[in-house]
Amino acid sequence: MDISGKVVVVTGGANGIGRALCETFHRAGAAKVVVADLDGERATAAADAIGGAGFACDVARESDLVHVIEESEKQFGPIDLFCSNAGIGGGFDPMMDNAGGAPDAAWEKSWAIHVMAHVHAARHLVPRFRARGGGYFLNTISAAGLLSQVGSAVYATTKHAAVGFAENLAISHKAHNIRVSILCPQGVETDMLKDIPKGPQSNDGNLSADDVARCALDGLARETFLILPHPQVLDYMRRKTDNYDRWIGGMAKLQAATRDMHGKA
Repeated sequence: MDISGKVVVVTGGANGIGRALCETFHRAGAAKVVVADLDGERATAAADAIGGAGFACDVARESDLVHVIEESEKQFGPIDLFCSNAGIGGGFDPMMDNAGGAPDAAWEKSWAIHVMAHVHAARHLVPRFRARGGGYFLNTISAAGLLSQVGSAVYATTKHAAVGFAENLAISHKAHNIRVSILCPQGVETDMLKDIPKGPQSNDGNLSADDVARCALDGLARETFLILPHPQVLDYMRRKTDNYDRWIGGMAKLQAATRDMHGKA
């Protein structure tokens, strides 16, 4: 996809990766960038900086997503690219004693934002994309959806589910000229990174949000499903599928080393 002249919507667009995506798409010549964010004032400020449009949007609420989609198309024309980028951290605890110990509220909130927001966007955009001959989804997920996340079963599980949905979305609608890409970085210098305890998994280095956005733009130009700002993730995926038991053992050692760093054997 060539972003030039396109109408683009980015959820979680007021900060972090989302804001970097908005700014990168603007520089690449997008006709209009719609910034949707839980913080409506910050969404408006981010949009004003690039001549875009800002909307308050809680992606956990289907009605909010419908409002953004309908108003964007009413005001600016058909959406060409929908970036389902909003996400949450929280719940990262290398000391956890039970992978199933997080309260239901944490699971439900993460599921609503990391999975159902993608589903709801597709529910309302796929018919529109099909009717006009195509469209594009960019879903920001995480390398955690391909590998795992030590210290957070909630994050790892919901991100895995997001990958599964994106795969099915791509398979089901390839014949309808609907394209799907998933953006799966490791550490990125954003506020969310502060929620993740430092550990050996940080050895690959953290990228800036601008670096990740540039990778996304390149991946969209190539229309590749899997966009990996940290290229080493592909090697980790191969190791995982080559010998799952060995990979589980290695990840368990990684978690143990992280626990040691934080003072618990």
